[in-house]
Amino acid sequence: MLSIDTAQRRARVATRHRLAPSARSNDPVDIARSMVVLHATDPATVYLSVGARGIDLTPADVEKALYDDRALLRMLAMRRTMFVAPTELLPVLQASTCDALAHKQRRTYGRFIEQAGVVDGDISTWLAEVEAETHAALLTRGAATGVQLSKDVARLRTQIDTAPGKSYSKPTSITTWVLVVLGAEGRIVRGRPNGSWTSSQYTWAPVETWLPQGFSPLSAAEARVELVRQWLYAFGPAPITDLKWWTGWTLGEVRKALAELDTVEVDLDGTPGLILADDLTPVPTPEPWAALLPALDPTPMGWQSRDWFLGPHAPALFDTNGNIGPSIWADGRIVGGWAQRPDGEVVTRLLEDVDTDTQKLIDAEIDRTTTWFGDIRAIPRFRTPLQRELTA
Repeated sequence: MLSIDTAQRRARVATRHRLAPSARSNDPVDIARSMVVLHATDPATVYLSVGARGIDLTPADVEKALYDDRALLRMLAMRRTMFVAPTELLPVLQASTCDALAHKQRRTYGRFIEQAGVVDGDISTWLAEVEAETHAALLTRGAATGVQLSKDVARLRTQIDTAPGKSYSKPTSITTWVLVVLGAEGRIVRGRPNGSWTSSQYTWAPVETWLPQGFSPLSAAEARVELVRQWLYAFGPAPITDLKWWTGWTLGEVRKALAELDTVEVDLDGTPGLILADDLTPVPTPEPWAALLPALDPTPMGWQSRDWFLGPHAPALFDTNGNIGPSIWADGRIVGGWAQRPDGEVVTRLLEDVDTDTQKLIDAEIDRTTTWFGDIRAIPRFRTPLQRELTA
């Protein structure tokens, strides 16, 4: 069995994830393609991930790609997680993941509505009617927030208590549920936020007006094959368990997609991994590099097994839900963490020793990150132990 060592995996990360200076790009869409998708649970992550991989880019360049050129699209996809994807990947994500997600979410929400006993008749029919009314209202408005749509569609204001009798019980309207399902089905899309690039309050737009060119649908099987191919190029070689975790599919679905690709099993320091058969040529080791990656950046979130780049630093950099905070990278491994203080200062802490030249590279990335933030203060969506210490 062919062996691929950690040094080669790190070289691929440096080049294919556009983290080495010679691999960086001046195109936000090109950067997103390199990562397959950009993690977007925290809106700031998208911008900071691009900034870390960019050449002379600004947040305005990312906004242009998202909202003017519409070459990037924000959508709920793998593992019911928010991502920003190149628009041309929409058919792949829709067929491989989003259609099944929409079905699952509609079934879950329908069960809550049925348990609440607020609807007479068939729940599925009732939900379909509300979805159609909401889509029609959005077509009329052109763009709207959930609050605005709930004024147009009375049934969106239906209150449901998902945990009756519990101390944490809190009735909620079904507005968000309906918008999530319509978004997962690809009938509506998330448009501009109501605020800066760190805001998670979005307007919605019908896909007919946001992407009038539409797209050609794929079968679920061929879409899964293409998504696996792209992931293997960006994140391979890797164990099949990492691929299963990243996609959120069943092991059977993963294996079926892999069966349609020409892959080679390799040894990853004692762990079996997979790589595309036409991707066996070693990637040259790039120049020394450093990067400040944001919380939930797509590089550390690309694998479930992270020891080969994370080392012993998980307790400091991850929260209890498995979310990674801001991390400092040097030559393909994590060496520390960072945070932005309320006054805007970017502060860091190294978790292992680095040489003088690496420290200079890290200092340069601190300056780049500080410039990228400008006057913006990004409030973290979650806190990690090191982040708490740095901002105390």
